[in-house]
Amino acid sequence: MSGPSQPKVEDEQWSDERIKGFLSLKPLDGSSHDYHVLLQAYQHMTPAFFGRFLDMFVAKGCDLNAKSVDGNTILELVSEHRRSVAYLEALKAKGA
Repeated sequence: MSGPSQPKVEDEQWSDERIKGFLSLKPLDGSSHDYHVLLQAYQHMTPAFFGRFLDMFVAKGCDLNAKSVDGNTILELVSEHRRSVAYLEALKAKGA
């Protein structure tokens, strides 16, 4: 058997409730809560959903410049990925 086990989903829509759910994720590696939720959102959301998430993240008073256990911010991580320009622009627009 070849190919993906799940069918490809296009134009999926995420509710605000689903996006906001990322704010309650808990880190497992000792990193800060704010860095952890930013990382999870970056890894699992499209740029459009990530932008909506950042609005909620900032409105809650969370820190866009939170650091990982290695001392890096999410902006530093995202800037290393050449295909993540939209995420980088969204972070900078919010003040990261």
